[in-house]
Amino acid sequence: FGYHLYKQTGDVALLQKILNHSDPAFTLRYIGIDQDAMNKAIKEFKI
Repeated sequence: FGYHLYKQTGDVALLQKILNHSDPAFTLRYIGIDQDAMNKAIKEFKI
């Protein structure tokens, strides 16, 4: 549920509130955003 809601809305803060997570890091792990995913996004970012 959480992953699909995030994919539709892109709103991690909203998902954190809906899932009642006290720590945003837990929400990020829950939807599969870890350090490797962040590193990849930064590496592939183009302006």
